[in-house]
Amino acid sequence: MPSAESERGGGVLYLVATPIGNLEDMSFRAVRVLGEVDVIAAEDTRRSGQLLHHFKIEAKRLLSFFEGNEAARTDELVAELAAGARVALVTDAGMPGISDPGQRLVARALEAGVRVEVIPGPVAAVTALVGSGLPSERFLFAGFPPRAEGERRALFASLRREVATLVLYEAPDRVKATLADLAAALGGERRAVVARELTKLHEEYARGTLAELAGRELTARGEHTLVVEGASPSQAAEQPVDVETAVRALLAEGLGPKDIASRLAISTGLPRRKLYQLALSLAQPRDD
Repeated sequence: MPSAESERGGGVLYLVATPIGNLEDMSFRAVRVLGEVDVIAAEDTRRSGQLLHHFKIEAKRLLSFFEGNEAARTDELVAELAAGARVALVTDAGMPGISDPGQRLVARALEAGVRVEVIPGPVAAVTALVGSGLPSERFLFAGFPPRAEGERRALFASLRREVATLVLYEAPDRVKATLADLAAALGGERRAVVARELTKLHEEYARGTLAELAGRELTARGEHTLVVEGASPSQAAEQPVDVETAVRALLAEGLGPKDIASRLAISTGLPRRKLYQLALSLAQPRDD
């Protein structure tokens, strides 16, 4: 049923989840709302246009809302909402605001006193989690990891003691490198699942340890969601690495600054250059 605010003519922002693959996952409520609103703001108007055509929805007005124009469009849409417009936000697939534009618009709409209504539906992260077989009572969604190697490894190092199941998105061409970095930072024995093409014809769940999956030839096509087992009790109880002590210990084992920097970059997430310089300085004989 329409909200009380919409019946009174007040503006309403609808966050409408759309299928992540299988069009049969589109809800009746989502179809109705998209047909009733004054504006549909879409991440990709062409893709959303195809969805609307499939469900025979005639949009009153369809406009683009993506990362490149999100700031300007937010100002425009909040003004329309404040004036009483009903606006639906959709992304290419799944729920707006989950690794897609939307959070800024929601925050601004709420600040302006506009009602925000969520039309729930498919989310790749939750779909992969419950299909993985890994613990689902507590999980941490990390979105897309950084592209830069140093930033990515720093993130994974910070998650080593996290007991919740981890859920990430990754582009097909970076899945193998990300699995290798996860194995190095978290431990290769961690159970993990790579979910691909969820709800589509070629849906696939690849299961194993991080080390096994990193060494396996996986299909490098389609959308990928990674689900990784949380830290064991012993890992969760680990103390943060004392970098200087660790460097001194590795120097005592006979490792050189370059090897020390490579090894500790994974466990600490610190930049190799910084670790190398520290190891180099500690390796220099001191003047007594």
